[in-house]
Amino acid sequence: MKKRQVMSLVLAGIMAASLTACGGGAAANNKETKAESGQTESGKTESAKTEASSKSEDRVKLRWLTTGDAAAKAIKPDDRIIAAINEKLGIDLTVEIVPEANTEKVNVAMASGDFPDVVTGGYGTSATQQWIDDGMVIPLNDYFDTMPNIKKWLDDDYQWSAIDGKYYGLPFITQYNAANALIIFRQDWLDKLGLKYPETLDDMKNVLIAFTNNDPDGNGKNDTYGYTAEKPSSSSGVTPFDWVFFAYGLPYADYSLNENGEIIPFFEDSSFIPAMHYIKDLWDIKVVDPELMLNDQPKKEEKFYQGKSGAMLGPLFRHVTRHENSVKELYPEASISYGLPPAGPDGARGLNKQGKGGMMTCITTACKNPDKAAAFVDFMVSKEGNDLLRLGIEGIHYTKDGDTITFNEEERAKDAFADDGWAHALAWGSFYWPLESGYIPATDPNRERALETVELASECQMPNLIKQKTPAEIENGSAVNDVFIQYFSDMLQGKISIEDGVVSLGKEWRNQGGDEILKEANEIYKSEK
Repeated sequence: MKKRQVMSLVLAGIMAASLTACGGGAAANNKETKAESGQTESGKTESAKTEASSKSEDRVKLRWLTTGDAAAKAIKPDDRIIAAINEKLGIDLTVEIVPEANTEKVNVAMASGDFPDVVTGGYGTSATQQWIDDGMVIPLNDYFDTMPNIKKWLDDDYQWSAIDGKYYGLPFITQYNAANALIIFRQDWLDKLGLKYPETLDDMKNVLIAFTNNDPDGNGKNDTYGYTAEKPSSSSGVTPFDWVFFAYGLPYADYSLNENGEIIPFFEDSSFIPAMHYIKDLWDIKVVDPELMLNDQPKKEEKFYQGKSGAMLGPLFRHVTRHENSVKELYPEASISYGLPPAGPDGARGLNKQGKGGMMTCITTACKNPDKAAAFVDFMVSKEGNDLLRLGIEGIHYTKDGDTITFNEEERAKDAFADDGWAHALAWGSFYWPLESGYIPATDPNRERALETVELASECQMPNLIKQKTPAEIENGSAVNDVFIQYFSDMLQGKISIEDGVVSLGKEWRNQGGDEILKEANEIYKSEK
């Protein structure tokens, strides 16, 4: 088997899996596939074998550098899914997956000048913006007539991603049309205290007070509190109390509009001050985890699982069973519940912010066969490609009887499929995640409940006013988010009044790059009206 060598030293740490056919190319792959599926190869003449081998030598070599899925199995050289892609497209594909799905390693590789043919990196980052600015990737517009899946992908969700009318890659924004976070409660605590899942902010406050003061675990100690979550994120701008801001009427996930129809920071919306007073009240009466502003995800979950907190903001979907089982390890009779976030005074509610970040797959200017590269990208976002990567090859990796799919786990394990009906190693990370695809194997016993949580979480997802990150937001977004987090913490702890804090926050936020962010956001907003 021939492996393409990566010459640059900066790529030494990249796990390169050569996914070409072994030995006799397509003929060898066909023979191997038939043998492993119980079929035999007979009646093939030597001339036919020679012809097949010759055809494999004529295949176009393509090298794809991607972050992939860090949790996926390693891909073996004789992987039959890769062989099927090669056979379908007439290519000889090499996939190089960077360790730990580290986008920075992709950026270093690109900066070295050792360009792959196809590259997947982080969308909405300064690095991928540089690829475009420096002419390292080509526009895809010329392929719209011949690559219908690329065109549909962009038309359906990403028309806004064009730069001066040109599309330089296929974006995949995580949690763009789907979400998975909800506030999870200890249902057994609610039952013991005669309470219901909170429907309003007043209900929420009462439940959190009861969880803190009324001994919900029955141990006779004052050692519980109502609510825990993760600290605010400087990268995403997500806070532990977004559900309060939206309940008070904040209309968008990223910005707001003033009375003149101009974009302003979300904290200058009229909803922010009353929402902050509600949040500070929860903090002052000590029903919120006192370490909330320090929590990461594992720490937050540990407190919920150990019975220190009765409510937690967290991801569901595939995690429902994990949360439930983790709580039951210490409390076998425990149960959890989830639902829509509490409604505010006027009935408004929301929780999850529409995503702006994700991945982008591009064809580089170094690619000698951009037509084949475009065909590969088109296949990866097609139904045929999805079926291949999620189900496998019918008759080998699965059988189908009507709508019933039966997986052959023994065969799937040979070709980098995850266990229990989950997908191939290339299925997720570059163009899709299971959440956005609504994919859970039909064999999963908790499938319906997991999909129900996505439906609820997506119902309370709030839209962005501006769909994309502007160049100024890419450059200054973390800095202005850090400014907000500091003022949010100071207002929460009473170091500055909420009213004065908002004024000072607005000035500092603008000084740290917010003015440029607002300028570009307003230009986009006006151009789209």
